[in-house]
Amino acid sequence: MLYRFRLFPYISLLLWILPLLLFSSGDNSLMAHDEGLYATRARFMFESGDWIAPWGTVHHKTPGPYWIIAISYKLFGISEASVRLPSMIIGILSVLLIYEIGKILLNKKLAWLAGLILSVQFLWLQYCRLGTPDVPMIFLVLLAILSVLKAELHPKYAYFWTFIAGLSLGLGFLVRSFMIFLPIVALLPYLIGEHRRHRHLSNPCLYLGFAVGLIPTLSWLWLKWMRYGDDSYAELFRFVFELGSNERNGNGIIFYLWNVPLKSFPWFFLALLGLVLLLRRPIPRYQLILVGFPVTLFAELSFFSTRLSHYSLCLYPFIAMLAAVGLSWLEKWGDGEIKKLPRNLSYLFGGLGILLMLAGIVILIGVDDVEIRKYAILGLIMGLGWLILPTVWIGRYHFHQKFLTARYWLAGWLIPCWLALAVAGGLGLFSDYNPDVRVFLQQPAIASIWQNHPIHFLQVDGKTAVLLNFYTPVHGEPVNSITELPASSYAWISATQAAELTTPHQVIGTVQKHQLIQVF
Repeated sequence: MLYRFRLFPYISLLLWILPLLLFSSGDNSLMAHDEGLYATRARFMFESGDWIAPWGTVHHKTPGPYWIIAISYKLFGISEASVRLPSMIIGILSVLLIYEIGKILLNKKLAWLAGLILSVQFLWLQYCRLGTPDVPMIFLVLLAILSVLKAELHPKYAYFWTFIAGLSLGLGFLVRSFMIFLPIVALLPYLIGEHRRHRHLSNPCLYLGFAVGLIPTLSWLWLKWMRYGDDSYAELFRFVFELGSNERNGNGIIFYLWNVPLKSFPWFFLALLGLVLLLRRPIPRYQLILVGFPVTLFAELSFFSTRLSHYSLCLYPFIAMLAAVGLSWLEKWGDGEIKKLPRNLSYLFGGLGILLMLAGIVILIGVDDVEIRKYAILGLIMGLGWLILPTVWIGRYHFHQKFLTARYWLAGWLIPCWLALAVAGGLGLFSDYNPDVRVFLQQPAIASIWQNHPIHFLQVDGKTAVLLNFYTPVHGEPVNSITELPASSYAWISATQAAELTTPHQVIGTVQKHQLIQVF
């Protein structure tokens, strides 16, 4: 019986997150562009048997993500599901790691709550369903942090756990290149602060583990250097230099000040409350992880010139833990001043829920656009969910329904987010990133061609070309001009090139400035 009780947090977390990861719209999905890049490059590796540089030129990223996806291809075949499965599994493991870390830093209840909160953060769940390297890198960072904490709790096995910490960070370079150094630097204040007590930084196993973790990357660099010379590693440095010196999409230094709160709503604001509480009453020994790590990382990301939403993903597990602290404090309804804040929040989110419901109803009645109606349904579900908070509060304090305890109010925060994300998955908002390309490829006449005939690629590029490259089952031989195409063959070609063709051909269909043609 005790064994089952110990397993309850893990089982409940799995039952909580699995439906969110598995909800999808079946065939109504198409990958995002960045995801398509990783999927296509991994496919080149898998099909060519060249796991070093199958694209014929030096590459600016380490091969870890491509190897992960290519291994998934080998086990499950080439498909969209195979691309996303590793991130899904690693995302689940990351939630369990947060629970383990939270048990050490906080307590079991708050650790469990942090796992639930992490699972229902929009950007986190989105990237757990994408075949990109972000979630695998975060998993390795969390594993390193847990290993450091385990080394402190179990001095007898300190060398083993410290080795695992170093190994995780070394493998992080394989997965995410120089980006792994941002969380490493954010962890340094804790390692330095605890040096007198635990001496992690003078433990040789930390550096041995890091060196072992670098072996796959160094081996890859050596084999690539034998092909391309000094450009092999120069390209890695050039790419990170460009990221560090070029601002993208006009995202200035304040980008994360609005983007992170928006993408992690409402948990970011609860995390701010948790942060204030911890600053007022610091947690002995662990303050530099729970507070120092996310604050340092946030500053690093803000000063790093290339600012994108997914670069901030490593903050989200810590937002979850801080939000758990804030929400747990609010859960203590009691009397006096503390009672006013949960009451006001209940009414505030109840009002927000009513606005979302009204907006959703108006859009569903007055708008015919299918994509917009999806978001209206999402808003309607979210709005209905937010009504739980004022309902519980009013039932408890105005109608004296004593069974409506703080636990019901706590559920009123989690359930709306879970329902909204589940509906978003069912509507394809986490999987269908290019619906016009999907609709084009699903046309019976188009599908019968690209599924049963080899299709050539004639100097096509751009985001759409990446997706066409991955979803085309059988590729024709590489060609440089249309005159090299065999008679009656098919090819993807840009609409600009097609307008200049003099060779007899038939346009089968057009999608996003690309055409599928048949040469006569």
